[in-house]
Amino acid sequence: MSASIFDTDASVSQRRVIIRRNAGDVEMVELPWGLEPRERGGRPFTVIRAEGRSFPSHRCLIPASEFRHRSRGKHYGFSLAGGDWFYFAGIWRSATADWPEAFAILTIEANADVAPFHDRQMAVLRRDQRMVWLDRTCREEALLRPLPAQTFKTRLWDEPRQAELKY
Repeated sequence: MSASIFDTDASVSQRRVIIRRNAGDVEMVELPWGLEPRERGGRPFTVIRAEGRSFPSHRCLIPASEFRHRSRGKHYGFSLAGGDWFYFAGIWRSATADWPEAFAILTIEANADVAPFHDRQMAVLRRDQRMVWLDRTCREEALLRPLPAQTFKTRLWDEPRQAELKY
């Protein structure tokens, strides 16, 4: 399996591979990003604040090698300092008559590396935490918390050169 860059400015409904439990097995499926709005005509939501909430079912993992975030008009990339890929903690919902099966990513307070750019970040789980999240073998608070300082390396994303622009 490979993990790719996750752009927080990606459009709602962008399809991504998620990993989840299904009848005791672990499966990989491709779902759109963004859950059905609570109110008809409302905006879909792609992230959910994790603090003070419990997620007893429909947990999923979203593999990533880096996440991009825009701050003060510039794009920054964050990857694990050791170069390993990781997962975002997420939840998925079954399809309804008006909305396809989809997922959202949980957010937490930003760690010290991300905090200069934003006060929130998507909840990052290391690879050794993946089954703990899916199997619910520890409380959410033990996993959904900022990672220590110097966990991420940060880079400024260059604007694409004219030759790289797609029409």
